[in-house]
Amino acid sequence: MEKSKPDLELGSPGESSLGLLPTEPPARPAWSSKAQYILAQVGFSVGLGNVWRFPYLCHQNGGGAFLLLYLLLLFVIGIPLFFLELAAGQSIRQGSIGVWKHISPRLAGIGFASCVVCSFVALYYNVIIAWSLFYLGHSFQYPLPWESCPDAPNSTQMEPECARSSPTTYFWYREALDVSDSISEAGGLDLTLTSCLLGAWSLVCMAMIRGIKSSGKVLYFSSLFPYVVLLCFLIRGLLLDGAADGIRVMFTPKLSIWGDVQVWRQAATQVFFALGLGFGSIIAYSSYNPRGNNCHCDALLVAAINFLTSVLATLVVFAVLGFRANILTQACVGRNTKQLSWLLGNKSIPGLELPVGNLSEFSPSMYSAWYQGVPAGLGMKLKDMSYFLQGVEGTGLAFIAFTETMTLFPASPFWSVLFFFMLLNLGLSTMLGNMQGILTPLMDNFAPLRRRRTLFTVLSCTLGFLLGLVFMQRSGSYFVAMFDDYSATLPLVAVVACEAVAVAWVYGAERFLSDIEDMLGWRPWKLYSYMWRYGSVLAMLCLLLASLINLCLGHPTYQAWDQAKAAKTKLPYPPWAMAILVSLIVVAVLPIPALYLCQLLREWLAWRGGCPSLEGTLPVAEEEEEESPADPEHSANGYLPVQTDDPPEGGEEARATLLGGSN
Repeated sequence: MEKSKPDLELGSPGESSLGLLPTEPPARPAWSSKAQYILAQVGFSVGLGNVWRFPYLCHQNGGGAFLLLYLLLLFVIGIPLFFLELAAGQSIRQGSIGVWKHISPRLAGIGFASCVVCSFVALYYNVIIAWSLFYLGHSFQYPLPWESCPDAPNSTQMEPECARSSPTTYFWYREALDVSDSISEAGGLDLTLTSCLLGAWSLVCMAMIRGIKSSGKVLYFSSLFPYVVLLCFLIRGLLLDGAADGIRVMFTPKLSIWGDVQVWRQAATQVFFALGLGFGSIIAYSSYNPRGNNCHCDALLVAAINFLTSVLATLVVFAVLGFRANILTQACVGRNTKQLSWLLGNKSIPGLELPVGNLSEFSPSMYSAWYQGVPAGLGMKLKDMSYFLQGVEGTGLAFIAFTETMTLFPASPFWSVLFFFMLLNLGLSTMLGNMQGILTPLMDNFAPLRRRRTLFTVLSCTLGFLLGLVFMQRSGSYFVAMFDDYSATLPLVAVVACEAVAVAWVYGAERFLSDIEDMLGWRPWKLYSYMWRYGSVLAMLCLLLASLINLCLGHPTYQAWDQAKAAKTKLPYPPWAMAILVSLIVVAVLPIPALYLCQLLREWLAWRGGCPSLEGTLPVAEEEEEESPADPEHSANGYLPVQTDDPPEGGEEARATLLGGSN
């Protein structure tokens, strides 16, 4: 720990004149056990994207080749930056605002930008939890309500929109969302979904309101239960016809994709979001660790678990979707053989040689092999299995394709309940991390908020629910897509790029490693110094540039549902929606330059006035304990006992120090 260095004390205004480790660590609660901390980090990083985004990217971008590319970027970008955030939070023992303000008062905007992005993500992420609650509630029926098409009103005929699409597609767009034809057609609030959103925010509030007394127990269950469900689905999926074909299509390598810049951009972005970099939640969680905790081992462990979870989810998704593709392929063969029989009966295609056997007994492989010799123009081409695996991304995977497949399972309501309960837990564990990334830094830096922690938590969740009502309109799913695509991607890349520059060049990579050495008792690999200074910084800047180019090359579009055609269509955002889109990006990034310039102005005014430079742009919160995601009544595994909500006798304020004493 760099306690006293003359060359550091004479630093320029705005730069931290202290070592990274404060001489006297602030009194701060601690995790009740290492297992609870790891589960919290895993629960935050492993989210819905591992289940429905990673498999799609892997299939669309070369299968096994994408896995190798993802693994490479995980080591180049992911692990070094993940370790950086863990070490910064653990050493300074503050939330994201306090960490970057401690390194340099000019950098406090990085922490505020993280809070803004977390807020945007929390708004729409809880809507997905609400959708999961809606489907979970409808799963306790037999047969499932999305197994067949309903009749049209006042008619015995099938609902036309459903007949032109599919029962699961109709249920998603019409029964669940009652979606409008465009983002401009707002429609009214859906009361059923609104009640589900209220339930989702109530779950988050109850899990956060008393720290670990409530959220710790939630994390133990919500982080582990999805793995149980994934293993159940994997075992069941591998026993289905076509599962092996789906997995083969999934992992067939296409090394040519390594020459595509967009594939590199998508892989880097997925690494970035999979680990949860830039949200501030990693820093917040690690700030409750004791200084001697091996955060390097934690970084490797959580990154490995995250990657293996993505691979496990990919196996599950494509085993199950392989079964679905096999069913659809057989149906395609059936339709074509009927048409062939009709044509042969009318002698419309004389001279056509048929293979030995009954047409009705054709398998997809037999039909495909025979069809190669059929004259063109018959209009009976068998689509390849990979065709039926396309377009299964995001909500389309979870609420349409996967839901449709589960209707083909025996005891389909049981599997549906398991699946949507898993989505609920995946979303909830990630939401707890998002909320921690918002609440912890604000309470660390504003003492009044910390003193009214419970009220602040309730008001934050209430505000989140009220703002989330915009997603409960008939056009709400289009706003979810807008927030998902634009509110976090560019701002988070900018935040993490600033974090890397702050540590590697403002504070100094070698100096940072020295502080970690004093904290852990051993010096991390020098490779990290090179990665922070060059590899990760250049990678983040390239990713930022590629994302900007990708945004500017074409007019942003969104996927709408055309009720008349019962089909998806891409529409350009109208001008007012473009204004909202740009505002989301600007508002999220603005704190970084705004607070930087504000601090420069304060320093200039202090210099002109002949008084010492002000330490920072934010009021320094007095050192007092706050509730955290750590059990304040547990002292297992060498973690520190901390003050509970009950005041100590004698009116004195008890404080736990790093050495376990009190002062």
